[in-house]
Amino acid sequence: MTPSLHDLSFDIGTLSRGYESGNFTPQDVIAEVYRRIGAAGERPVWITLTPREVALAKVVAAAKGPLHGIPFAVKDNIDVAGLPTTCACPEFAYTPERSATVVERLEAAGAIVIGKTNLDQFATGLVGTRSPYGIPASVFNAEYVSGGSSSGSAVAVAGGIVSFALGTDTAGSGRVPAGFNNIVGLKPTKGWISTRGVVPACRTQDVVSIFGLTVADAAQVMSVAGAYDAEDAYARRAKPFSVSGFDAGLRVGVPASGLDFFGDADAEALYHASVEGLRGLGALVVDVDVAPFREAAQLLYSGPWVAERYAAIREFVSAQPDALDETVGGIIIRAKGLSTVDAFAGFYRLAELTRAAEAQWQTMDVMLLPTTGTTYKIADVLANPIQLNSNLGAYTNFVNLMDLSALAVPAGFRPNGLPFGVTLIGRAFDDGRLAALGDALHRTLTDLKLGGTSKALAETTPAVPARAVGRIAVAVVGAHLSGQPLNSQLQERNARLLRTTRTAPGYRFYALAATTPAKPGLVYDGSGPGNIEVEIWEMDAAAFGSFVALIPSPLGIGTLKLEDGSEVKGFVCEAHAIAGAQDITHFGSWRAWLGRDT
Repeated sequence: MTPSLHDLSFDIGTLSRGYESGNFTPQDVIAEVYRRIGAAGERPVWITLTPREVALAKVVAAAKGPLHGIPFAVKDNIDVAGLPTTCACPEFAYTPERSATVVERLEAAGAIVIGKTNLDQFATGLVGTRSPYGIPASVFNAEYVSGGSSSGSAVAVAGGIVSFALGTDTAGSGRVPAGFNNIVGLKPTKGWISTRGVVPACRTQDVVSIFGLTVADAAQVMSVAGAYDAEDAYARRAKPFSVSGFDAGLRVGVPASGLDFFGDADAEALYHASVEGLRGLGALVVDVDVAPFREAAQLLYSGPWVAERYAAIREFVSAQPDALDETVGGIIIRAKGLSTVDAFAGFYRLAELTRAAEAQWQTMDVMLLPTTGTTYKIADVLANPIQLNSNLGAYTNFVNLMDLSALAVPAGFRPNGLPFGVTLIGRAFDDGRLAALGDALHRTLTDLKLGGTSKALAETTPAVPARAVGRIAVAVVGAHLSGQPLNSQLQERNARLLRTTRTAPGYRFYALAATTPAKPGLVYDGSGPGNIEVEIWEMDAAAFGSFVALIPSPLGIGTLKLEDGSEVKGFVCEAHAIAGAQDITHFGSWRAWLGRDT
């Protein structure tokens, strides 16, 4: 083992590049994983580990897929063949012969299971304190909760022990721990990742979630994990997951009122900073009424869905009621008092609230909320387990009930060193756009580290939108930019904005004479400084053909080289047209030149 591996970042991009270059091997990395687990001591992150020798043997046999040699952890309510599934209840434990579908898919892509992680018992809680296997803590302060119920999974990622981890999310269990540990939590649309082989909490509301150090990592895992499974009665058919673009002017809803930070002024300031970060990305911030969402959140534990938790383990509870954690048992067993009438009353009220929320979705494309309003010390949660847990679910509990997608991303640190996170929420199957927006928002924090590690976010690969098959990307520089007079020609062709970037060196930029509306000309002469802002739009081939037909001479479509070295079709200008044109290269963008006198 070379000493340099001790400081190696386990983000997927770093490991994959290292394997390709031959700087280290998957066996080196897996051995380093177990060294780190040993160095972490008695932190109660794990319930069961894959034996080191078994993991190393799996590396040799692993598929050379997109996750080849990538170590990951699995929440211990998700089956891994040959390892006990305990749900943090020793008396409940069983050893499955077959892994959950999601684990099978990840292993088929070459990923290596390191072990099963701690959780709030039977995935009931958002705090991480309800386990007989110990209490994981925030990687930033051992006095504070890690968040739950996917506590061990989040800490394993934030602590740099594994590259990613699976959690589950019914009420926020894949988001709250992400917020408390400075990592990403991707809660996909219900039914996109199979839940076959997952011990249910609320079967109609459960999803498998993904913790990663970056949005790009979580998205790469999602692209493997998300697939229709005929063995899962709640599976839904969807296109393969990919990061998509987001339009300039995307409407982001923020609460006009009703946000409660429970006295945490530092969290409130960081939330408002995230709102401003979205404005800086070109988003249009709109006020929305969160009352129907907040009321729906209360239904998850006060309504009939508590009965699902009882139904999931009814026979076990009847046989061994004393095996349950006191707080978990109090929540689950009280469901026996709910009636069928109570169930229908809850279903009706949720339908009414979802319809009321629909009016808010007409005014926004995405909603931004705090992942949690605050955080708590472990001692305080143990003293007041129900109310403080409820506070942590104020902005998470409604998401699955209303069939929404969500992505939790880091949003900075309080002065006391504890992280804060925000969550982007979209409609069902809006996950790809959330990934693009969440990655961009995450990267506005330029000095941020990954989880609790020393690796800088800025050193990692962004989540780049995937190009759709049969579609053509084109770079625009002037009157076709978002908000400019000819942008409608793109909108009419159902083009979508993928990203904003800049040209490579070698280009000069001119304001052409006598054009209406005013247009620029981009010319490659090999000596220009380049660095000219462009937007990359994508459309299908038929739309591209009709678009090109609208372009007047001396403009045309050629091949542009971008700052990252890639090439794309884009607007260029015939060299003769720069006679009499004004060189505006130093402005760096058409918008900057247009605003020169303001």
